[in-house]
Amino acid sequence: MAKVKTAYVCSDCGADFVRWQGQCTECGAWNTVSEVRLGSNSKSSRLEGYAGAAVAKVMRLDEVDLQDVPRFSSGFAEFDRVLGGGIVPGSAILIGGHPGAGKSTLLLQIMCGLAQQGGALYVTGEESLQQVAMRAQRLGLPTNALKMLAETNVETICHLAQQEKPRIMVIDSIQVMHLADIQSAPGSVSQVRESAAFLTRFAKQHHIAIIMVGHVTKDGSLAGPKVLEHCIDCSVMLDGDSDNRYRTLRGHKNRFGPVNELGVFAMTGQGMKEVKNPSAIFLTRGKEDQSGSIVMVLWEGTRPLLVEIQGLVDYSPLNNPRRVTLGMEQNRISMLLAVMHRHAGIQMADQDVFVNVVGGVKVNETSADLATLLALVSSFRDKPLPNDLVVFGEVGLAGEIRPVPSGQERLKEAAKHGFKRAIVPIANSPKEPIAGMEVISVAKLAEALEAI
Repeated sequence: MAKVKTAYVCSDCGADFVRWQGQCTECGAWNTVSEVRLGSNSKSSRLEGYAGAAVAKVMRLDEVDLQDVPRFSSGFAEFDRVLGGGIVPGSAILIGGHPGAGKSTLLLQIMCGLAQQGGALYVTGEESLQQVAMRAQRLGLPTNALKMLAETNVETICHLAQQEKPRIMVIDSIQVMHLADIQSAPGSVSQVRESAAFLTRFAKQHHIAIIMVGHVTKDGSLAGPKVLEHCIDCSVMLDGDSDNRYRTLRGHKNRFGPVNELGVFAMTGQGMKEVKNPSAIFLTRGKEDQSGSIVMVLWEGTRPLLVEIQGLVDYSPLNNPRRVTLGMEQNRISMLLAVMHRHAGIQMADQDVFVNVVGGVKVNETSADLATLLALVSSFRDKPLPNDLVVFGEVGLAGEIRPVPSGQERLKEAAKHGFKRAIVPIANSPKEPIAGMEVISVAKLAEALEAI
């Protein structure tokens, strides 16, 4: 009988250990090391490895064929944008999101559309075929061409897919798939890792694009071992609250395009609808000027995005005033308040400070620094800012306003939406005047406060 090798792997960072231990010495997490079966060490398996190695061929880098990757469209321009221009044959794509975010709905719409061109297989492991058919009927999707399979065994799925020869296949979800050779239960570290690796190899060998659905943990990160994100080609997350009809699809890893690309969808009664102009949905402001509200221009992936940021400053009876942020990093707000006190003479040490990015957008770049401070000053002084004003720029610790990338494109996007005035870093001043827009260039925080 072949000897079965085992290892102990951390589910958070993927580190391997010889024996079990309570704490992972690589990432410091507790109770994350579990046993993983590595398979047999028989003579036949070793011979198969040597035979496969003999087929491989060593090539020089200049001998590699550099033909264009033949992408094909998913039918949704926003989904293609996040993937870098379309779906690459033979790629392994992982899409995650909270329950109810719309992962299965979006993929069912994509697969029903691609099935009209032939070669689409939808594998469901969590729902029955009747449940999927009821959803497709409710959404009014064409169901005459899409091929369905209710199975959780990975070997059986790949065997049937090899017979059907689809060009794209959906696995919903990877957490319920299992391999017969692994003794642990579905959803465990070893099952998820080996199932994903098996499906990825199958996709490369048969040039079939595979989209795997993944669950997320309570903190919003992808469930399962970290090596799951390493073996796949693209990793995207579908975010959105149940009380918000808009969903954002963001790329976290992409071997075939840029990362941090953003796609916006709207959840409707007929399924997911693309939002062609995302800036318009985040700029639903009132006609009257309000204090503490300002519009900033973010750069998401390969396009600018206009969003509204709101600040509220109120007297605090507490010894430690609150600093609450939604959509921004709280530590950066504390740093910006210190810069404003030191270089602008405005102190908010006895005030509660609340910052909110409208629409549920998460701001990860520093171009929102200047807009955040101006919104807080507007609320603190109770002086409204003009509705036709747009602001962007990074604030340094010395009170200087630093430039941000793609400043010219940000100003053009703001002018397209009717904004007449802009406060930007002096290094982002446009070389040519922008029609219908007055651009105010500032180098210090004090200059920006004087401009408003």
